[in-house]
Amino acid sequence: MPGDNSRNEQVKIICAEDCGNAPKKEFLRAFNVAFVSNDSGFIMEKIIDDIQWNFIGSNVLQGKDEVLRMLEKLISKKPTELVISNIITHGYSGSLNGILKLEDHTSYAFCHVYRFNSSLNKTKIKEITSYIVDISKTSNADS
Repeated sequence: MPGDNSRNEQVKIICAEDCGNAPKKEFLRAFNVAFVSNDSGFIMEKIIDDIQWNFIGSNVLQGKDEVLRMLEKLISKKPTELVISNIITHGYSGSLNGILKLEDHTSYAFCHVYRFNSSLNKTKIKEITSYIVDISKTSNADS
């Protein structure tokens, strides 16, 4: 199931220099780039069948089918820039935070906390907890 790779070319990706110096850091960077690029094939390959994705203050997705439906709903959102500030990994856990800017001038600060199904580098994601804050009003007020 290939993703829309042309969309990746339309999104500016900014990542801190140390984000790719370990296999799991590179994995989380690639996973987030796939998310904003709506590369559902890559995402489905990197999560376990019964993944749990908890969006704090919103909803919980359970299983690959629900994640895929969420990705299909997001296809109309057009990201323009993904800024990854930090990626931290250790053992069964990882975290990534940054800012996502969309074509409609909305901006979201986010932090994703990941649980892997193994401490090995060739692992899959079994759980994600996402904290997402709309910062559009605060960033526009400063302009």
